[in-house]
Amino acid sequence: MASDLETKAKEAFIDDHFELALHLYSQAIQLNPKHAELYADRAQANIKLDNLPEAVADANKAIELDPSMSKAYLRKATACMKLEEYQTAKSALETGAALAPAESRFSKLIKECEERIAEETGDLSMQTPEALAKNDVPAKEIELDKDQPNLEIEAAPPKPVYRYEFYQKPEEVVVTIFAKGTPHDCVKVDYGEQILSVAINAPGKEAYHFQPRLFAKIIPEKCRYDVLSTKVEIRLAKAEPIHWTSLEFSREVAITQRVNVSSVSASQRPSYPSSKPQRVDWDKIEAQVKKEQEKDEKLDGDAALNKFFRDIYKDADEDTRRAMQKSFVESNGTVLSTNWKEVGAKKVEGSPPDGMEMKKWEY
Repeated sequence: MASDLETKAKEAFIDDHFELALHLYSQAIQLNPKHAELYADRAQANIKLDNLPEAVADANKAIELDPSMSKAYLRKATACMKLEEYQTAKSALETGAALAPAESRFSKLIKECEERIAEETGDLSMQTPEALAKNDVPAKEIELDKDQPNLEIEAAPPKPVYRYEFYQKPEEVVVTIFAKGTPHDCVKVDYGEQILSVAINAPGKEAYHFQPRLFAKIIPEKCRYDVLSTKVEIRLAKAEPIHWTSLEFSREVAITQRVNVSSVSASQRPSYPSSKPQRVDWDKIEAQVKKEQEKDEKLDGDAALNKFFRDIYKDADEDTRRAMQKSFVESNGTVLSTNWKEVGAKKVEGSPPDGMEMKKWEY
């Protein structure tokens, strides 16, 4: 059955029916999830459909299952170059070239990556004269043999089974995935220059895949994650101290806000209108939210009564406060009056509840 799906997927790919090919490869991988070539072929279909983070994730899976598959590295590099992640692409190409030294595409694309990296860093020494003359030539898409896409690919990413959220500091972005009770060995996290790939395969639960192209570039070697009892916490080290307006990349966002880390500290808060970016004190915000939640909680019994009296006292004038204090003390806590004219001229006698009597204690 899986081989039939694989054959149909190849035919659809050759006929340029990439969405159908993707669907068929995904069905095939459900039946044969350990076949590395299926992932590599689905990566190529994803590249054709511009599903670039998914293509990188598929290539990574193919490499995980078969580290000697040179074309998996080639496809990873193709997707990364389209994402303008040239350092990651170059690293994949160098590994692939070591596995297939006779394949000329690796050396050609490594050279192209070096030129692109030089453009980004302003290092002209790494660029060839030809590159300097035509810096506007886009990275070329790498096509593997069209008639040989016999790769079996994992099912298309299912609907998310876990909720996630993120917050940021000037130097890092913290992504939290609420996967309660997930064993550490069931979580796999990979980082690219501008890609995050998370896979959670917990026993008895649907597989979870999260592969966003990030808002901006990160430093993969400085990123880390922790699997806690209630969540997976991922810390992404920003390549630049800019403000991320979202977690995922969007071409609609043309301007980002740079955070001046040296001039903004947690203790500095301008008291006048300022255009300078301010770092967010998330601990303070959380404390404020909790305070508001506690304030809004419905009280009952003595707690509600005491709150009622405190509110009266807080908003009362001086005579009302004096009346409340005098009546409460003199009556041993059995009378609380707000009328100073009534209690100010005489001693307030105790007034016990029905069925009870006052008793004077001898000291």
